[in-house]
Amino acid sequence: MPKVIGLTGGIASGKSSVSELLTVHGFKVVDADVASRQAVEKGTKGLEQVKEAFGEEAIDEDGNMNRSYVGDVIFNHPEKRLELNEIIHPIVRDIMEEEKEAYLEQGYNVIMDIPLLFENDLQDTVDEVWLVYTSESIQIDRLMERNNLSMEDAKARVYSQISIDKKRRMADREIDNRDTKLELKQNLERMLVEEGYIYNNTEEEAQ
Repeated sequence: MPKVIGLTGGIASGKSSVSELLTVHGFKVVDADVASRQAVEKGTKGLEQVKEAFGEEAIDEDGNMNRSYVGDVIFNHPEKRLELNEIIHPIVRDIMEEEKEAYLEQGYNVIMDIPLLFENDLQDTVDEVWLVYTSESIQIDRLMERNNLSMEDAKARVYSQISIDKKRRMADREIDNRDTKLELKQNLERMLVEEGYIYNNTEEEAQ
């Protein structure tokens, strides 16, 4: 019986890297970020609703959503974040549900890649939750380097989510990503062997 697994983490925890590794091992990934982009693609009802809620500036000169503008608005005005969520979340849920059901019918284990799984109280919609874990200090360092942010801005983004250590206590399984990419790969594969999703083929490789 195929499983539905919720994959989550904190900002800059390395969840995208884990998703990529999981596809190598035969999992099908349904990505909330991808669905969110599809929900407001050019010409969609979702984008039209964003324009109504955020004004003409929310649309760039190419007719796409002005993500920089909308991002600044919702970061500084929590009530606008809620408004955006009310537009996008129902559309995203429909897109992800359809994709998930198609994969399950084909017999695949499905990864629901949802950054804000706990924040949006979606843990009961999956069979189990896997958390990509790293320390808060590493999150901040990675954000500063990746997005060229000040420490203050990086901390603000990290603290806007449920803390990674609280998520750690809420998750069913943890994938440690505090070190190198190679160690992340090894940690993930060790967990997949323990859970019976893949088999240890070390002996086969040695023959």
